[in-house]
Amino acid sequence: MFVTIVSFFLLLGLLIFFHELGHYLVARRNGIEVEEFGVFGFPPRLIKLFTYDGTVFSLNAIPFGAFVRMKGEDMADNSPGSFNAASGRSRVLTLIAGPAMNLLLAMFFSIASVFSGFPAAAAHPLLNDVPPGTEFMGAALEPNDTLIRFNGQPVYIDVATGELLDRKQRAPANSAEAGTVVILRGDAMHTLQVPFATRTELERLLEELSPEAVLQTQITHIAPGSPAEEAGLLPGDVFYAVNGEVVTAERSLGEMVRAQLGETVTVTLLRDDELYSRQVLARREPPPGQGAMGVAISGVLMLVTQPFLRSIWLGIIGIVDYVQAVIALPVLLISGQLAPQDAALSGPVGIAQLVGGAVNATVDTGLWFPVWQLAAIISAGLAIANLLPIPALDGGRLLFILIEKLRGRRIAPEKEGVIHIVGFVLLLGLMVVITINDIRSGPQGIDWSHLLGN
Repeated sequence: MFVTIVSFFLLLGLLIFFHELGHYLVARRNGIEVEEFGVFGFPPRLIKLFTYDGTVFSLNAIPFGAFVRMKGEDMADNSPGSFNAASGRSRVLTLIAGPAMNLLLAMFFSIASVFSGFPAAAAHPLLNDVPPGTEFMGAALEPNDTLIRFNGQPVYIDVATGELLDRKQRAPANSAEAGTVVILRGDAMHTLQVPFATRTELERLLEELSPEAVLQTQITHIAPGSPAEEAGLLPGDVFYAVNGEVVTAERSLGEMVRAQLGETVTVTLLRDDELYSRQVLARREPPPGQGAMGVAISGVLMLVTQPFLRSIWLGIIGIVDYVQAVIALPVLLISGQLAPQDAALSGPVGIAQLVGGAVNATVDTGLWFPVWQLAAIISAGLAIANLLPIPALDGGRLLFILIEKLRGRRIAPEKEGVIHIVGFVLLLGLMVVITINDIRSGPQGIDWSHLLGN
C-alpha cells in the first residue's frame, strides 16, 4: 500500500509538473505574466522556493500535481500582461502547450518502454516453402520443418512481421547444443549439426524462405472438470495442430475447433520441447464462461529488444495508435459497438492501483517496461482529457476562444470565469463518483507477468 501511494503521487506529480511547465514556458514566451508556479502540490503554500522574473516558485500542502497561476486568468483583468489581454493566438498556444508537453512526455516514455524491452507476439518459424536441396550451413532442410532452437537458444519470429526476435532475457544456453539447430519435423524433434552457423546467417535464411508463424497459441487456464482437464492438458502447453492440421494465423485454433463441435478432436501440443497428442471433446454447449474444450488461451508473448532508431519509431507509433483508440471511444459507445462497462473510466484510486502494480512488477522482475509503458499511457490520457471541451479544462478555455472568433467579440471574462469555476466543481463531483465506482469495483491491475512473457 505504501509503495502504491508514494509511486502514484510521484508519477502524477511528475506528469502534471511538465504539463504546467508547458503552460509556463509558452505563457512567458507570449508576454503573459505568471504570478506563481506551484512546482508541487496545490495551496495552501508551504514554502516559497524562490522568485524568478516575477514568478513565485512554491511547494504546497496538497500533494497532488502542480499549478501555474497566470495574471487575471479567471478574473475580469484586461491589464497588460494578463491572460485576458493576450491575443487569441497567444492564449491558444499557451493553453495547448500543457497537453502538448504531456504528449511529448508520453512519446518519451513509450520510446523508453520499447528500448528497455517490450512484449511482442512470438511464434516459431515454419519453413513451408523450402525449395529442393535447400541447406542451412550444410544441414539439409525439408518442407514444413519448424525451427525450435539454434545454438541452444529458442528461435522466435514476430507474428506480425516474420522478423527474427532478439529476446531481452535469453534462456541459459545448453552447451551441448552449440553449433546445432533443433527442428520439428513431422511429429519428432531432430538435431542438425551446423558448426559454422551464426545468427546473421539464420536471419538471412528466414528472409529468403519467408516462414509462417506457428506454435503461437498457448493455454493459460484449464477449467475444472472440462474435457481439456480430463485429457491431461496443462497451462503453458502450446498448440501445434488439430487433427493433423497445423494451427496458423490464417487457420486459427478457434476456427478449427468450431468446425468440429460435438466431435472428439486430436490436438497436438508442445510441452518442454516435446510434442504430444490427446483426444479432446469439442463440446457444443459448454458451461458459461468456458470454451468448447475448457481452455483459456492467449498468444505467446516475450520481451524483446529493438535498435534505438527502431525503438523511436515503434514508441511514437504506439502512442499515436493509443490516442486514436481513445478518440474513437465515443463513436464506438454511441454506435453500440462498445459496451459502457468495457470503457470504464478510472479515477485516482484506480490509477493508483495500476501504478502500484506496475512499480511492483518492475521491482519483482528488474524490468522497466511496466513503469515506462504505464507512464506513457497516463501522460497521453492526461493530454487528451485536458483537451476535452469542458469548462475549467484547457479544452474548455479553447472552446471559449473559438466562440470569441465566431462571434467577433469575447464573452465577458467575469462570466467566463464563473463558468470555469462551476465546471471545476462539477469535475470534482464526477471525480468523486468515479472514485466510488473504483472502490466498489475492487482492485484494478494489469497482468504484467503475462505481458512480460513469464
